[in-house]
Amino acid sequence: MNNDFLDPINAEGMPGLADASFALEFLLTVKTGVRNTAVALSETASPEVRMILRVQLNEALALHDELSELMIDKGWLHPYGLREQFELDLKSARTTVQIANMQLFPEDTSRLGTFATPHK
Repeated sequence: MNNDFLDPINAEGMPGLADASFALEFLLTVKTGVRNTAVALSETASPEVRMILRVQLNEALALHDELSELMIDKGWLHPYGLREQFELDLKSARTTVQIANMQLFPEDTSRLGTFATPHK
């Protein structure tokens, strides 16, 4: 990766990293929903509301399970392989640092001379 944000070489591997990031964000959101629903269930006195919350909790747990399995199958999550998860997290951190070091808003955005341009 170089510091030119317009260079297509920098997009190499990005769709996979983006998909993994979106899936992880979704998984964390589902996990938060499970936690919040469980808390609400423990603090609700109404039998009707408790029944609704139980259904929602079961659906959220099923979604969490489905999403976790998808991420494991895709190689985006290694809950039983600490070394593999560490390597994946390290790769994501390095990519984040590389993107942070790019000059995303250069003063000169002209690409003339970089690519073939028709003669005037």
